Amino acid sequence: EVQLQASGGGLVQPGNSLRLSCAAYGFIFENKYMSWIRQAPGKGPEWVSTISNYGPTYYADSVKGRFTISRDNAKNSMYLQMSSLKPEDTAVYYCTTMVPSNLMFDFWGQGTLVTVSS
Repeated sequence: EVQLQASGGGLVQPGNSLRLSCAAYGFIFENKYMSWIRQAPGKGPEWVSTISNYGPTYYADSVKGRFTISRDNAKNSMYLQMSSLKPEDTAVYYCTTMVPSNLMFDFWGQGTLVTVSS
C-alpha cells in the first residue's frame, strides 16, 4: 500500500527557514513525480512545487526563489527547503505523488503544519 509520511513542520518567525521531509513507502519511488501541496486555513489546496523522476523542478510563483524541492531516491525521500518564510506560507503541507500524463495528484500523505508568525 502506498504511504507518504510528511514531517518537519513547526512554528517559525517570518524570514526564517524550515525543511520539510517526505518518506515514501509502497511504490517504486524513483519512477514517480512528486509534489508538495499546501492548504491554508479556510482555503482550498494550492500547488507549491513538483519534482520529476528525472530531474526538472517546478514552483508556484508565490514560492519561486524561496523554496527548493529535492529528492533522494536512495532513501525514498523528498524534501522542501523553505527560506524567507512569510505569514502567507502558513498551511498544512502535503506530500503527494503525481501522474504526469493527466497532472493529477493520486496519493497524499497526512500533511505537516507550518505556522509562520511573530
